[in-house]
Amino acid sequence: MKILKYVAFILGGMVALLAAGAILLIATFDANRVKGELTRVVKETKNRTLAIEGDLALSFWPGIGVRLGRTRLSERESDKEFAALEGVRVSVAVMPLLSKQLVVDAIQLDGVKATLIRGKDGKFNFDDLLAKEKQESETVKFDIAGVKISNGQLVFRDEKTDQTFTLGNVNLATGRLGNAAQGPLALALQVTAEKPKIDAAIKVAAEYRYDLEQKQYAFSALDVKLTGEAAGLQGLDAVLGAGRLELKPETSEIELDKVLLAAKGKTETDAVEIKVDAPRLTAKADKASGEAIAIVAKLAGTQRSAEAKLNLTGVEGSAAALRIANFKLELDARQGETAVRGGLDASLAANLSTQSFELPKFSGDFNVTHPQMPMKSVKLPVTGSARADFAKSSASGDIATRFDESSIRAKWGVPKFSPLALTFDVDVDRINLDKYFPPQPKASQAAAEKPFDFSALKGLDASGSVKIGSLQVQNVKASNIKLDIRAAKGRLDVNPMAAHLYQGTLAGSMALNANGNQLALKQNLSGVNINPLMKDAIDKDLVEGRGNVSVEVSTAGNTVSAMKKGLNGSARVALKDGALKGINLAKTFRELKAQVNMKQDALRQASQTDKTDFSELTASFRINKGVAHNTDLAAKSPLLRLAGEGDIDIGEGRMNYLAKASVVATSAGQEGKELAQLKGVTVPVRVAGPFDKLSYQIDVANLVTDLAKAKLEAKVQEQQQVLEKKAQDKLQESLKGLFGK
Repeated sequence: MKILKYVAFILGGMVALLAAGAILLIATFDANRVKGELTRVVKETKNRTLAIEGDLALSFWPGIGVRLGRTRLSERESDKEFAALEGVRVSVAVMPLLSKQLVVDAIQLDGVKATLIRGKDGKFNFDDLLAKEKQESETVKFDIAGVKISNGQLVFRDEKTDQTFTLGNVNLATGRLGNAAQGPLALALQVTAEKPKIDAAIKVAAEYRYDLEQKQYAFSALDVKLTGEAAGLQGLDAVLGAGRLELKPETSEIELDKVLLAAKGKTETDAVEIKVDAPRLTAKADKASGEAIAIVAKLAGTQRSAEAKLNLTGVEGSAAALRIANFKLELDARQGETAVRGGLDASLAANLSTQSFELPKFSGDFNVTHPQMPMKSVKLPVTGSARADFAKSSASGDIATRFDESSIRAKWGVPKFSPLALTFDVDVDRINLDKYFPPQPKASQAAAEKPFDFSALKGLDASGSVKIGSLQVQNVKASNIKLDIRAAKGRLDVNPMAAHLYQGTLAGSMALNANGNQLALKQNLSGVNINPLMKDAIDKDLVEGRGNVSVEVSTAGNTVSAMKKGLNGSARVALKDGALKGINLAKTFRELKAQVNMKQDALRQASQTDKTDFSELTASFRINKGVAHNTDLAAKSPLLRLAGEGDIDIGEGRMNYLAKASVVATSAGQEGKELAQLKGVTVPVRVAGPFDKLSYQIDVANLVTDLAKAKLEAKVQEQQQVLEKKAQDKLQESLKGLFGK
């Protein structure tokens, strides 16, 4: 861990300062002068303030012993504290100093505290302590009998990522330390952080062996225990054991013997368990070998469960060209009522020096089952490849499958591991999702309505495109679908989204925000045949015609019903050569004309066979809290004009609308002659009720009044025409007498 390396640097720096102080004590016994000299040297060379509180306690033979009280070191060019310790005891052997060897009997540090900071510019607040001096002295070999740290604390703050990690209650005890050494190690500490959430206790016990010049490091009898909260898991209990673990970074050589990792914990909804068993693995510069490595991961929850087994066998090659002949994955998973079972087979190629891994080709089969699928199960053959470069923190691959009538290909990439980012490109020739997950009956939908859970979007960073040649989902059919998708910070954006459907085209965008379950939709349909679209999408046979529909709405909620009731926005419809289904106004007017003297409103249920034709229809809507309000309906036909206003309650599935129909210039046919008496008369028609049981109520009383008025106007016009005819006849007779003809 980088933090442990930083700890080593800080402790090494402080030990070096203390060792330098010990050497100065050979020449002088004036403790106060020594403290002042140390403070001056640190100030002049590092521009930091070293404050040593209390007296120096000294001893000289057989070793030089130094005991200090509270000691503080400031930040560079600042009085702000960088590191401090409550007490320190160092004992240095005298004779080895004559041969430029620093032999320390023991170092005891109590209450060590330090704050490490990486600024937004990427620089650390201890870079100056690690800088080499202009004139380097001859290398001094060191030998320390042991180091003991108690009650330590290290804070690491990364201003670049806005993360803070705290190592508290640090207690460390080591055996011999030197340029090359071996000994026992015991470490205990508490790690806490907010982003990501960590609150875990760590205990480490091991035997170490290292050689700094040869750059070789090894642990044996390693036992690491971690308990608490980390990696999104609560109640985490993890144990890592190893008989031997040896690493040579210069040549990328690694040796593992009897490595066993076992971890279990819980998320908010699931229990997680992981086991890794690596009996032996050796990867040297010229040869690699090993026994079977087994990895088992389990997840168990009320809504989902999974068990994945990975076995690696046939290790051969070298560290630069490591090959694992058999890479076998077995998966058994369930999500709700959907179950997936199957596996993959592949070979693995790796280069430990470049930290790159590749599955040149993998293949396998997965069986997907669901009780709602007509065939109950479907088999998915899978082929593809995958690559990972851990040095560059990136990965990529491709995958393909074919089942039934569908062929699916996808490319994916991970440009960075932390934070995880994903890219993808999916191409599907055709797929009928209703064949595998058919739409539920309305009654079942109402009974089975479940809250949405968009929490998976939080923390997801993904972008890519999806192309589908032909698609059917929830009865809606479309082709040439193109979607550009971007997910980040809990938000999913699909923009643009385009498709061909119902003899027209769709263009628009969609945005989904997991923070509050917010949805925004903007769609423009051009040249669409509206009747089959409405039948397939909402199972309603209300309107015929072809034209344009635009919708721009937003909503929020955790169920379909809540989202319908929360709709806000606008919509506009412009159709040509269509019909309003459920009522034939011309036919109704003719029937009413015969019984108009009854002067009673007529209430009629909608009929699937009746319709009122129009040559064009336009309407716009303002949508507020799930209710679409319209004031400008306009429809035209050779016989009728239709206007109206009212509300369509989308949330409740009801309508309350007042249409005003009037007869205009009539045609010469029989139908036109029968409606001649109604020319100029406006008849209110109220459409009300649930969508699946609409009723039409016609205001007959108003029709009687309008008819009487129309008859009176017609009578007056008729009399006026008679008078004008008589006057014209008399005028002609007078003219005849005048000219004698």
